[in-house]
Order: sequence, then C-alpha cells, then structure tokens
Amino acid sequence: MVELLYALSTLVFVVAGLTMVGMAIRAYVQTDRQAMLHLSIGFSLAVAGAAATMISAFLLGFNGSYIESLLLVNSGFTTFGFLFVMYSLVTYE
Repeated sequence: MVELLYALSTLVFVVAGLTMVGMAIRAYVQTDRQAMLHLSIGFSLAVAGAAATMISAFLLGFNGSYIESLLLVNSGFTTFGFLFVMYSLVTYE
C-alpha cells in the first residue's frame, strides 16, 4: 500500500513539474528571458530526480541496501534543480 501511495504522489509531482517546465519554456520563447530557461532546467532536474528514484526503487524491489543511494540521487537532482530555480529568481530582470 505504501508503494502505491509513493508511486501516485511521485506521478503527481512529475506531472506538476513537467507542467511547470512547459510553462517556463513557453515563457522563454515568448520573452527570450534567460531566467525562464534556467527555471525550466531547474524543474526538469527535480522531476528527473523524482522519476529516477521511483523507477529505481521499483526495479530494485525497495531493497534496503540501495536506499541510501536512491536518496542521494534524489537529493542531488532536487538540490541542483532548486539551485537553478533560485538562480532564475535572482537573475530575473
């Protein structure tokens, strides 16, 4: 049951994140502001981390010996993603 809830919440996160990526890319095309490009990269990295973690967790059967590695990958992608989001906010003109 927990695995199903994890999968559903991750899928909602992925859909919401990809929606934000699409919105940021559309804003970049319309305005040509580099900040929108950085924003789309940031959300893409966050989504990639969540998706990779979920896929890996299911492929590895939620084996305890790999949990630390999965969390490290997720945390790394999310951190760099949010750094790009922060950068886009700081450099927005």
